[in-house]
Order: sequence, then structure tokens, then C-alpha cells
Amino acid sequence: MMLSRKAGALVATAAFALVLAGCSGGSTDTTDTDTGAAGDGAFPVTISSSLGDAVIESAPTRVATWGWGATDAVLALGIVPVAIPSDDYSGGDDRISPWVEDALDELGGEAPTILDSTATEISVEELLATDPDVLIAPYSGLTQEEFDAVTEAGIPVIAYTGEPWTTPWRDVVSLTGEALGLETEAADILTDLDAQVAEAAAAHPEFEGTTIATPTDFAGTWYLYLPADPRVAILEDLGFVSPPSVTDLDTGESAFSTTVSPENLDQIDAEVVLTFVDEGAEEAFLSSTTAQLIPAVKNGAVAAFVNGPEVSALTPTPLTLPWILPTMIEKLAAATAAAQG
Repeated sequence: MMLSRKAGALVATAAFALVLAGCSGGSTDTTDTDTGAAGDGAFPVTISSSLGDAVIESAPTRVATWGWGATDAVLALGIVPVAIPSDDYSGGDDRISPWVEDALDELGGEAPTILDSTATEISVEELLATDPDVLIAPYSGLTQEEFDAVTEAGIPVIAYTGEPWTTPWRDVVSLTGEALGLETEAADILTDLDAQVAEAAAAHPEFEGTTIATPTDFAGTWYLYLPADPRVAILEDLGFVSPPSVTDLDTGESAFSTTVSPENLDQIDAEVVLTFVDEGAEEAFLSSTTAQLIPAVKNGAVAAFVNGPEVSALTPTPLTLPWILPTMIEKLAAATAAAQG
């Protein structure tokens, strides 16, 4: 999600800020590393992706994840993965985000191997050393070469069904549940998350129909997130709408974001702006000459999220959404009040 969805995953999780759920399933037996119980879905199962088919003969118990959200989905389903990607944007010294760390502490069991994701390329050798039954990576930048290498090693891979880094976050959860024989459990997770968002929206009817845009200044370059980005999608779930100017400014350079020249910032005509700032730098952002070109910024209708865990958590997963929703609602309510007041 992303500028590069690593710079762009900060810009794409910031990809991990900008950049973008894994699951688990199988029998009721615990794994040999006490990572959790699999589901009782029907196997074998074939899951198709843009990179090829994944044929899962029996319920996986040793689950590896890659990309964004898969780790969270697997943990939400009660399984500790044997390998997960490092989170070098929102993680601490252990390279694990706070919500993943909380889930690991709650579930217990053997700690997963941390796969280095700083180069955005997966180390197939490092992955295979964890002896996984499946690799879940539906929201990732996995390449065909990487997919083929892991598949040829006998490990089925769940990849994306469209372009890299574009799988809707709910589909990440559903695909994970399907791969692990926990489809019912995955559906229950989504129902609960949707109920949380619906409750928040109902408590703030002022969000309904209010236009919002998500521009951010990343290392001197302005990015504007598009409706395909999950961070924008969750805002729309809350009742906000993307103004025509957002898509009008789209240059087609990526599915989730576009760059905007400073001279065109005044064309972002949303009533509210959600943006990313460094800690302690909100006032500097609001008063900067370029940011003031955006009408909503000039009006003070800004919800600013701090780079790191706050920004990363804006990309929904079963773990990030409950973690960030109260803060999100508080900041959006204040920005909306400024816009409408």
C-alpha cells in the first residue's frame, strides 16, 4: 500500500505503512510446535491465484505468511504461524507489530521465525527451513519466480487473484480460512469486524456523505491514496465518500495511490483530509506552505496519524481494526466537526 507498499505500502504499509491476513485450518489436533488447531474443512482444496493454483491435500498445521494481513488472520483464527514477515515500519526491536505481539503472547506456543522483508523479496531458503505446510500471501508482492520456487519445493502458495497488493482485506481473511479449513470461523471474524465498523458509523452520522481524501507528504513527494486502497475502503465503510477530484488526479501509476504535483494540491476538494505525519510534526504539517494549498488543511479539517503503528494499523486486518478504530473515530470526528463547524 504503496509507494514503492513499502515506502508506499507506507506509501502501500507505509506497505507496511503503505504498504497492506492469514488464517489457519485443519483437524482438531495441535501441531507439533503447539501452534494451534486446524479446522475441519473439506480437503483436498484447490485455490487459484494470478500466479497459479495451490493444491492443499490436507489441513495445514505449519503455516507461513508473507505480505500484509495474513499473519493477523492466522493469529485471529487461533494459530501461531511458524514463519511471518518482519514488520520494520510498525514493529519494535523484535520487528513485530504491537497487535501481532499481543496475539502471540495470548496464544503462547513457539515464537515464529521472522522472515526479513526489508528487500520486499522473500528468502525461499529461509522460508523452507521452517518446514511449512502452506505459504499464505494473498496481499503481497510475491513474484512468479518466488511462487514457482516455493511450489516446486512442495509447499502450496496462496497468492493474489488480481494484481500484487490489491486483494481486498476481507478476501485475505476469507482465502486464509478456505486454505486452512476454517471458512466458518473466518466468516465469523468478518461479521464481528463489520459489526464494529457499523456501530462506529451509527454513532457518528455526521460521517455519512462527508467527502474525504488521504494525501500525504512522503520524503518530499505527495501521494494520494485511491479508493482501491484498503485504508480508503474502511473510511467509506464508515460513511465517508471519495470526491471526484481523487480519481481525477489519478495518473494510473499504481492501483492504490498516485503522486500529486504540489501545484495540483489545491484540486483536492475533500471536506476532510486524513494524512500521515511524524510524531510531534502535526503542527508543522498543518502550517506548511504546500499543505495549506489543500482546502481541508487550510480549514483545519485534518485527521493526522503518526507514522509507525498508527499509520500501519489503518490498513484493516482482524487485529489492526480493533486496535486502531477508537483512535480513528476520535480523530475523524474532530476533523469532521472542523469541516462542518
